[in-house]
Amino acid sequence: MITVTINGEARRFETALKVSRLLEQMALADKRIALERNGEIVPRSRFDQESVADGDRLEIVVAVGGG
Repeated sequence: MITVTINGEARRFETALKVSRLLEQMALADKRIALERNGEIVPRSRFDQESVADGDRLEIVVAVGGG
């Protein structure tokens, strides 16, 4: 079991997982988002390669269009 802090809220997962899988679980996979892990921006092109591990701190921002 791992614990990850997402936007200031602790969340638990069974195992480490890829960023892309995390976003799927959060229903954010098709959204325009920016993701920061432990103070560093994770480019969208790396979502399938980067893993989320125990103790990671994530900030996820969803872009909202309007006018």
